[in-house]
Amino acid sequence: MSEKKYTTLTLLTYFIAFLAPAFGPTLEIRIILTILTYLIGSIVMIRLYKKTSQPLSFEANPMSRGRIITLGIIGIFLAILLQNVMITIELYFGGQVDSANTQGILELIFQNPLMILAVMIGGPIMEEFVFRRAIMGMVTRRSNLWLGVLVSAVLFALMHQDGHWLLYSALGAFFSLQYIITGSIWTSVITHVGMNTLVILANVIVEVYNLPVQ
Repeated sequence: MSEKKYTTLTLLTYFIAFLAPAFGPTLEIRIILTILTYLIGSIVMIRLYKKTSQPLSFEANPMSRGRIITLGIIGIFLAILLQNVMITIELYFGGQVDSANTQGILELIFQNPLMILAVMIGGPIMEEFVFRRAIMGMVTRRSNLWLGVLVSAVLFALMHQDGHWLLYSALGAFFSLQYIITGSIWTSVITHVGMNTLVILANVIVEVYNLPVQ
């Protein structure tokens, strides 16, 4: 599969998965559609990736599977640390801790616990293939690697739409660096899935047990 076809199909899959649930007649159906489209979308993107015939320059010599998994797991905790640092910086400049994006997700999870599959698995997998492999890859081929990192990070932040521009841009850049250093998209996938899982579970526990948030 050519790079142009891969990028087009990946972006098309993402927009279908992202927009299709909005056509559900009720909130309950929209949640179910979100779960299905996110999971199906992630599977489709993985299959598309496996059919690409034009790897990016830094994908030529990927690290071993063991190192990819190890660095992906280590990356989870580095990403959470980065998140805390960026939130602290945002607070210093008058930002807020609360995330409208996270609160909205929690409300949907409490209405249908299966939504957790879309948020922890489907969503982050799709985001990695869209923002890191498709968008960063497309810009990198037409310009240079670091512009690709910048563009993908900024677009990643814009898609979250909750005001934490610095936070999401930094995370997007971090995921891109993982991908570049290891030569494998699976490193950032592992980190992104793991981070989402820990953050969402922590927020669910806080909500369920009404724990104080410092």
